[in-house]
Amino acid sequence: MFVSFSQFLNIVFKMFVFIIFYSCLLKFILCACTCRIIEQLLSVRNKRPGKHVNLTETEIRNLCLKSREIFISQPILLELEAPIKIVGDIHGQYYDLLRLFEYGSFPPDANYLFLGDYVDRGKQSLETICLLLAYKIKYPENFFLLRGNHECASINRIYGFYDECKRRYNIKLWKTFTDCFNCLPLAAVIDEKIFCVHGGLSPEHHSMDQVRRIPRPTDVPDYGIICDLLWSDPDKDIEGWGENDR
Repeated sequence: MFVSFSQFLNIVFKMFVFIIFYSCLLKFILCACTCRIIEQLLSVRNKRPGKHVNLTETEIRNLCLKSREIFISQPILLELEAPIKIVGDIHGQYYDLLRLFEYGSFPPDANYLFLGDYVDRGKQSLETICLLLAYKIKYPENFFLLRGNHECASINRIYGFYDECKRRYNIKLWKTFTDCFNCLPLAAVIDEKIFCVHGGLSPEHHSMDQVRRIPRPTDVPDYGIICDLLWSDPDKDIEGWGENDR
């Protein structure tokens, strides 16, 4: 069966409209799901600290998968503009995170850059990382997360996050988080002036292009520029470079 050129164009146009409609529908569904998850996570704001928010495993897995896509789509070295609030370690202290947003404004009323270490040590790493990932999905151009040394399987396997995932869900979900963490950006530059990382500088770091060329996903090696950006510490008693006890 043959069709005329005008009929062919009409078919192509209808297909194009369908694809656009389907894409918008998926975005709408994703936005609605993310908003519902954020609402659930914020529902304990006025409750006694320590109350869990029991998201479904599917909801958490989808947060990891969608945020992983966003991390990969954005540079490993973020180039950001002020004004932006910079936040250090949270370490599973979920109610501290909620208070931080109450003082500094909830997204999108303020832009944020978190410097890593969202999990381990505290008792609510899951709520903490889920809220941060949900905000990243909802506000990808206003809310930024860097990788800390605890966003690494060999570390959070020991310091609490693995056990929390295993106790409340399963090991498979912990592995899904690991895949997500392996795609987090490593550093950010604000207004071409302020260099932000979780750890510190590296003797192997000579140009920003070195960071830009680091492939993802990646684990954290035992030495080299990635390890140093996440682990190195300043020491007022040392000139130049020295061994880190950690």
